[in-house]
Amino acid sequence: MKLNRYHSSYHKTFCAAIIIILLSSLHLRAQQPSKLVAYVGIVNPIVSLSSGTITPNFKDSYQVGMPTGINILREGHLGFSLEMVPYIKIASGNSKMSNFLFHPGVLFPIGKEFTFIARAAFETSGRYGLTPVLSKVITHGQAGKLFLATPFPVRFGNEQKISIAAAFQFGYIF
Repeated sequence: MKLNRYHSSYHKTFCAAIIIILLSSLHLRAQQPSKLVAYVGIVNPIVSLSSGTITPNFKDSYQVGMPTGINILREGHLGFSLEMVPYIKIASGNSKMSNFLFHPGVLFPIGKEFTFIARAAFETSGRYGLTPVLSKVITHGQAGKLFLATPFPVRFGNEQKISIAAAFQFGYIF
């Protein structure tokens, strides 16, 4: 398979991002003890853009994901996140698991309970890429925290054009 120069630059950018994520997670090991938290949520893809075509999630089918993960946190510093997301697709009255996403990343707390998350993405569909996420804790409970997030997946591979999407996620941190 030959890669044109545009695909080559995307692959280089993807590899550089993975290296930065891995190096950032190494920084965590030299600091104070970690805090381990788990979370579960729902992610609703809203819209995607590929080859100049905008496709809303609700046009011909509905797709929803259930992100589940663990975060290793340092007080006020970087954290590491390991997320797994099964996706269900509903179309014409039928539903099936359509994709599984392995989604490791680095957490960057930016203040006022906002966190920027830089995730690598590896899908069973054969696609891969990056997902920048902006997350905000919106309420605290006795057992955990409720959060909202806006992921912006960028995907390559599997002989498909590059796609960029936007989604809405909410969840609960234990």
